[in-house]
Amino acid sequence: MKKKLLILVIAVVTMSFTFLAGSIKIKGSDTLLPLVQKWAEAYMKLNPTTSISVTGGGSGVGIAALIDGSTDIATASRQIKMDEKLKLQEAGKAYVETIVAYDALSVIVNPENTVKKLTREQLEDIYTGKTTNWKDVGGPDLQIVAYSRESSSGTYDFFKEHVLKGKNFSSTCLMMAATASIVQSVGQTKGAIGYVGMAYVNSTVSDLSVSYDKGVTYIAPTMANAINKTYPIIRPLYFYYLKTLAATLKPAMTWVLGADGQKIVKEVGYVPLATK
Repeated sequence: MKKKLLILVIAVVTMSFTFLAGSIKIKGSDTLLPLVQKWAEAYMKLNPTTSISVTGGGSGVGIAALIDGSTDIATASRQIKMDEKLKLQEAGKAYVETIVAYDALSVIVNPENTVKKLTREQLEDIYTGKTTNWKDVGGPDLQIVAYSRESSSGTYDFFKEHVLKGKNFSSTCLMMAATASIVQSVGQTKGAIGYVGMAYVNSTVSDLSVSYDKGVTYIAPTMANAINKTYPIIRPLYFYYLKTLAATLKPAMTWVLGADGQKIVKEVGYVPLATK
């Protein structure tokens, strides 16, 4: 009886820690990249036998990798699309969707720009090409150079839906493959404007306060305003993985969603789950 119990205990422990002795591939959202890299570093320190590789490329790239089996976890800054769901369904792959954190999307300009705030409507006009000069929104007589993520990005999809209200980006928008490229370009171009996850904002750019009530109130993209839900451009961030890996990934997912993982969320500049 004792021997059977011992075998059962060993089996349970082995099953629970199978993931810890293996490797895992994570791919997708550029927005999530800094956070997932920190998670991976911290988790591997706690579990030295675990190898975690993290790459970006965009939410669409991550989900495509999940569909073709080249990643274990797809990270996304938007929900999975219907055509992606159908591809997984056709492949007989059931998936798990988990919100792992929240993100405030910052609108950034060059530090020399005197414009410090914009309404949602003004942002829509800029990105759809209706407004092309900063003087039309209270700034200098300077051509606007609008930077955007490319269409494979979840940030692109979110901005189009929630800021442009579904309208198309202007053909003059410069589409960038990576979020870091937008920050670099805006920092180097006087007339530039871009949008990035709050965690990417640094001293080379200035972030703008945004109004969603036609200019009555403007809210800055700060951690405090993201946590108290007053900043209007906030979105959930997702992990997607196949149900067949759910048991294997459970230790890591429990850690990510727990106190230690969520502490890192705030440290890196994202909004932890406990605040939502």
